[in-house]
Amino acid sequence: MATGTEETTLTVDELAARAGVTVRTIRFYGTRGLLPPPVIGPRRVGRYGPGHLSRLALIEELQQQGMTLAAIERYLEQLPHDLSAHDLAIHRAVVASWAPDSAEEATRTELERRTGRALTEEDIDRLAAMGVVQRADGPDTFRVDPGLLRLGVQLLDVPIAHETILAARTVLLEHTRSAAHELTRLFRDEVWSPYRERESDPEHVEAMKSLSAHMQPMVVQALVTAFQRSLKEELRGAFTAE
Repeated sequence: MATGTEETTLTVDELAARAGVTVRTIRFYGTRGLLPPPVIGPRRVGRYGPGHLSRLALIEELQQQGMTLAAIERYLEQLPHDLSAHDLAIHRAVVASWAPDSAEEATRTELERRTGRALTEEDIDRLAAMGVVQRADGPDTFRVDPGLLRLGVQLLDVPIAHETILAARTVLLEHTRSAAHELTRLFRDEVWSPYRERESDPEHVEAMKSLSAHMQPMVVQALVTAFQRSLKEELRGAFTAE
């Protein structure tokens, strides 16, 4: 993972607070090779960047899927060493797609610790509008979507009108739901239905259900890759035309 070219602003204590782990855990991951070493700054103080934070989030996601540290080591060893924080975030999104939807409860203090910043009421309202948080029963208690939290916080600093962000979210939801619907129909009609007609053995049916579950992360990766390429082409065409 490349860290020298990324902004390195976090001390080990700040990184631990942002990632929701202990300093001891970070140092342990470093000795196991799960995290690259920090950039050594003035006074021999190690500085960490977005890549370290993204890698910690990926490790946490893999652990939630039941992977051991040894298995996580093997998984990370297969990734290119120069992956950016953005690339690591995509890997985490694919891994997270294996798990069922879940929300976590957090106080405002915990939410600010995880985001690494103080949150105003306007920030909370924007995060709620994006579906990142929901206000719970208490005045400072929230239901948090962990898969959207980092993205939502990044969007708080994007110099785009809040209405534009919400319009973009609507477009994404509309088209991703359409794609999911069509892909599900294709799988059902072309793979699942013919298979059930040919195979009546319950074990074969269970095998097909297992296949459909394992296909989900592959489909997510394919969608992400196709969208990235399409967006790059559209942006290049739009700005070239102007």
